[in-house]
Amino acid sequence: MTDTPEEIGERLVELLPRLRRFARSLSRNQHDADDLVQSALERAWRHIGQFRPGASLASWTFGIMKNAWLDNLRARHRRGEVALPEDSGEHPAVSPVDTHTTLWSVSEAMNKLPEDQRLAVALVLVEGMSYKEAAEVLEIPMGTLTSRLARGRTVLAAALADDEGKPA
Repeated sequence: MTDTPEEIGERLVELLPRLRRFARSLSRNQHDADDLVQSALERAWRHIGQFRPGASLASWTFGIMKNAWLDNLRARHRRGEVALPEDSGEHPAVSPVDTHTTLWSVSEAMNKLPEDQRLAVALVLVEGMSYKEAAEVLEIPMGTLTSRLARGRTVLAAALADDEGKPA
């Protein structure tokens, strides 16, 4: 049984929070992330006929988003633009007693990861994708994903331990 376009549209809407998180992991800038989500959804809708019934809509859409991001990076590179993370400076509004300090620390630590590790961590640990799904989205072998994920976890754990003043 195939999904109707309306059903797929509803499922895409349900994916929006996850897509926004992943876009933020890719771009590290809220405005670019919003543009990326819109671009990915437009591409998904335009190519909805390519979606295989029974396949994971999330994996398919995350793959579209990753490819849209890469296209965006290539275009910026050709134009000589540089994407700067919006969170690259100090955060005077966040106090050490803020209830969101831990979340902020994780976000900061994620932003410092190399892109290949950040994407693996974002898909598996944040979005809850299986290793197989994440490897398919990133178009890499599962062993490569596992290695990137392990390195990313190690760097994150060390960064978060340093933030708390504990040994890694």
